Amino acid sequence: MSDEIREALEKIFSADSDVYRQRGFQRRVGFGERPAQIHIDLANAWTRPGNPFTCDGMGTIIPGVQRLLAAGRAKGIPIVYTTTAYAVTDGPSPDMGLWHHKIPVEVLKLGTDAVAIDERIAPEPGEHVIVKKHASAFFGTNLASMLRAAGVDTVIVTGVTMAGCVRHTVEDAIGYGFRPIVVRECVGDRVAGVVEWNLFDIDAKFGDVEPLETVLDYLEGIEPFSASPALSAETTGAAAETGRG
Repeated sequence: MSDEIREALEKIFSADSDVYRQRGFQRRVGFGERPAQIHIDLANAWTRPGNPFTCDGMGTIIPGVQRLLAAGRAKGIPIVYTTTAYAVTDGPSPDMGLWHHKIPVEVLKLGTDAVAIDERIAPEPGEHVIVKKHASAFFGTNLASMLRAAGVDTVIVTGVTMAGCVRHTVEDAIGYGFRPIVVRECVGDRVAGVVEWNLFDIDAKFGDVEPLETVLDYLEGIEPFSASPALSAETTGAAAETGRG
């Protein structure tokens, strides 16, 4: 993002923060005791160059997610990935719904390398990959029930896109009763300014935006999870189709 855009956003956010504070917004939801990590659409179509869905910022996002994964795995917390993929992509189909009228979902074919999770942050055995059809990781999936079965009260969210799938996941998370924590350095998008604006707005209304180091300190301080049957079993066939490691 250029200095010009950054300065303009800072000026806008400063004025908007005053409005929000005066009206009682920008409260904190806080961390709970039982977190899970949800990594949104960090598959090759978004993390690698040359795809319509390619997002900026992977030089920061991928290393940050690697650190989160290491910290989460050390405590045995549930780790969930999402990818967006479709069984039929050679023309409109019920699998795509209406989204193909807006974005080029035809390049997101189930079973291809494009929708496989980036190997730099590849899932380990026992970690779940959800294949979703829409923006939110919760919409039309069993994510909420899996997290509840594992006793989760907090979701640590990373991924792309900030204006789309990350935002809708956060909005649904608080609606389902989970504490959403968005990791500032670990989210991205394709358009300059979109990340910062959505981080500002989410932090005011839907979840807490926290620096990576704060989240890592929190993970260091939690009690390790005991084995969770809900999330420690073999992942679904759909996850295998997306190229899970």
